Amino acid sequence: MSGITTVDKDIDLQELAAFVWREADILDRCDYDAWLALWTEDGHYIVPIGKGENYEDQVNVCYDDAKMRRMRVERFQQGFSISSAPPADTVRTVSRFVLQGATGDEIVLGCAEHVVENKFGRQRIYAANLTYTLVRTDDGLRIRNKVARLLNSDGELTAFSYLF
Repeated sequence: MSGITTVDKDIDLQELAAFVWREADILDRCDYDAWLALWTEDGHYIVPIGKGENYEDQVNVCYDDAKMRRMRVERFQQGFSISSAPPADTVRTVSRFVLQGATGDEIVLGCAEHVVENKFGRQRIYAANLTYTLVRTDDGLRIRNKVARLLNSDGELTAFSYLF
């Protein structure tokens, strides 16, 4: 991947929203190789259980660095994960985009997500507050960190066969 550049002073919220919508479309199509390409090598995909933000020292559903993201995707693609056999069909709606900050090379964006899962003829709905730390590279925006804070993650979340 090409080098990271500093954040432009004029941040276009529409561009950021379009990036997140594209990621949602990629995930709904289960195009996991394209999803992996959206990340910086130093990024983390985090689905916490607790309310704190010290993710390294708490229990999380996911706390994936680049190696763990690749391993998770490999399990999904090859059917080695019981929860992903068969994979669920999903439809995501992402909204309420709020620019939370921009410093150095990072843009922090918050938004809301609803995921409708259809599996075994049953539909379940999950809601999450997403926080993205994005960086602008020579190849466009990339995800450095993504935190998906699910409602009910502390008791109602069961195995899932997709990414939030």
